[in-house]
Amino acid sequence: MQAKSGLPPVLIPAYRPSEELVRLATNLAARGFERLIVIDDGSGPDCAPVFVRVERLPGVTLLRHETNRGKGEALKTGLRYVLREMADAQGVVTADADGQHLPEDIERVARRLAGSGGSALVLGARRFDRSVPLRSRIGNLFSIHAVRWIAGMRLADTQTGLRGIPRALAERLVEAPAGGYEFELDMLLAARHCGFPIAEEPIRTVYLEGNRSSHFHPLRDSMKIYFVLFRFTLVSLVTALIDNSVFALALSHALPFPAAQVLARLSALSFQYPAARRAVFHSREPHHGTLPKFLLVAFGHALASYACIHWLAAAWGGGWMPAKIAVESCLFPLNFLLQRDWVFMARPRQGAVR
Repeated sequence: MQAKSGLPPVLIPAYRPSEELVRLATNLAARGFERLIVIDDGSGPDCAPVFVRVERLPGVTLLRHETNRGKGEALKTGLRYVLREMADAQGVVTADADGQHLPEDIERVARRLAGSGGSALVLGARRFDRSVPLRSRIGNLFSIHAVRWIAGMRLADTQTGLRGIPRALAERLVEAPAGGYEFELDMLLAARHCGFPIAEEPIRTVYLEGNRSSHFHPLRDSMKIYFVLFRFTLVSLVTALIDNSVFALALSHALPFPAAQVLARLSALSFQYPAARRAVFHSREPHHGTLPKFLLVAFGHALASYACIHWLAAAWGGGWMPAKIAVESCLFPLNFLLQRDWVFMARPRQGAVR
């Protein structure tokens, strides 16, 4: 079914929604949205009347999960449906069911996505002033700084649920393992490292009754979100553990320092490259593009590490191992930045939103 209005379909995940969902779907239909996909994420029989009224609206497709599977899984169910049933859709807009996103803002994000030819991820960016509940301000503040460091993205709103997702990005997102609120953070990281431009469209900030309708659990769901960011550090820690363990073992077997350093580094790199490529940076660039750059960075890292360890061990008058740990810790940020912004960075896609 092709939309005559040219507007992309809107995907609305819903868990135990109120009448706000009916009002939102009605207003979107009045604004020319001809395709609305609503996912009942295991809301239960108490919410059946709401979904019955929504399903009766023109252009609405209702998909159901028998049990609550999380916002990320609901979004992936909707994305799979769009990819399978709407071949003409260049992308899809996601919106929350609780009334936080105004119909006019959803339309602006949709038109900006359409204006890009479906090539850029468009985020509806809220303003976090004092009218916003404290838990939302604090959560977004931490996410802003974490995403800025980890992914190199300067965004005003990292947790917005109003997004215009290009079709090509949706094809990658349906394979993501995340199933809860952390899925939306994974989406940002995947877009950044797959070369999709990211644009922010300012939207109104609406919180009804202090955001009581939100099913976001501050502690549990924040831990899930920040575990996504923790993966970056975890791969580096495991790499360092392999490196230092092999290095210490080689020295204990009387291998000379240069041989121990080479053996340790090769062992660590055999783990770090595939782990960083897939689990951390979500890179699908061909190996002939990423591997030579990775090895060049590794070679430069090894030379700098070798020289600094020699100098520091002599200056301290101590052993190789303390000097190695100190030097590798200092080189970690530079190594990370080079991998993030050069080795695994995809070439920018054409058609960036202006």
